[in-house]
Amino acid sequence: MRALVTGGAGQIGSHIADRLLRRGWDVTVLDNLDGVTHPRGRPSWVPAEVRFIEADTTDAGAMARALEGVQAVFHEAAYQGLLPDFSKFFHVNAAGTALIYETIVERRLPVQKVIVASSQAVYGEGAYRCPQHGRCYPNPRPLGQLLEGEWEFRCESCGGAIEPVPTDESVVRCATAYGVSKHGQEEIALGLGRTYGIPSVALRYAITFGPRQAFHNAYSGLSGILAQRVLNGRPVVVYEDGRQTRDIISVEDVADANLFALERDDTDFEVYNVGTGRGVSVLEFVNVLAARLGAQPEIEMNAEFRLGDVRHLVPDTGKLAALGWRPRRTLEQAAQAYAGWVVQQPEVKDNVGPAIDEMRRRGVVLQSKRRRAA
Repeated sequence: MRALVTGGAGQIGSHIADRLLRRGWDVTVLDNLDGVTHPRGRPSWVPAEVRFIEADTTDAGAMARALEGVQAVFHEAAYQGLLPDFSKFFHVNAAGTALIYETIVERRLPVQKVIVASSQAVYGEGAYRCPQHGRCYPNPRPLGQLLEGEWEFRCESCGGAIEPVPTDESVVRCATAYGVSKHGQEEIALGLGRTYGIPSVALRYAITFGPRQAFHNAYSGLSGILAQRVLNGRPVVVYEDGRQTRDIISVEDVADANLFALERDDTDFEVYNVGTGRGVSVLEFVNVLAARLGAQPEIEMNAEFRLGDVRHLVPDTGKLAALGWRPRRTLEQAAQAYAGWVVQQPEVKDNVGPAIDEMRRRGVVLQSKRRRAA
């Protein structure tokens, strides 16, 4: 049996490849070794025994070679970030996914399952509850509200305070180009999968971190950004007030969920949240990871914000749990594993400052009046 792992040199894809090899699978990896993520080329953790193809997922010839003899596909490759490169999100994430199915159908390949890596970004701001009006799905916070430094939501009907609640798979409200492209990816996979009889499943990952996460990319990846600052003795930049919450899960658990989905026929043509179901504030995460790195960094909060960031988002993981899958690692265990790995890396440069300057220049990072009035 052979599996294709796109993005197999990356954090999640490489952990999936490791598990497949341990189970006796042959593995093909298709990865473009993007210079931002892999500035030193093919990373050492990519096993020598994999069939490695250095190419983009939008390269038709490379995709045809990569799918030769394959029974299962783990589509982990993606373009993500906060810069307004809108067309690139759709070219890589949506068109790249369509090419997988196009190649399978045109060449009549005997692929038995495709697992697509999606994201909690498809939910936008996610679900909330108003004491008076019940469950609601607010629109993104208006720019004017953010410029005033008013971070929390209020009910759009009564103006009262509302609280975030776990978001299940039923309602999608994409608010960013990345989120829209990932939802499009899901629709391509599940729609074409059903039409052409190719069992497919989409996994919506919570924020994933752990060993092998690129710390060279200063535009995305909270743990990598934090590591760059801490290991270079620089202040950790926190947007808004640091109380925004996320579900943060170990890469080991995400890789396990992929293998679980592969082995279960009842996951076919379904969408599942993959997370812990627990919300963690940005400040809590900074403190947990910094402690594992042996540091007490200065926190720099200037009441700046990033366009496209959500305030609170925790996925409801009950649907996958009902099939018997649950994460096994705690936040503290995942942080320890990541810290133990990152301190062994030969060089961790601080690229965060120039990245923030670039995001300011392009209107992604903005200053609220709260700071200007201080």
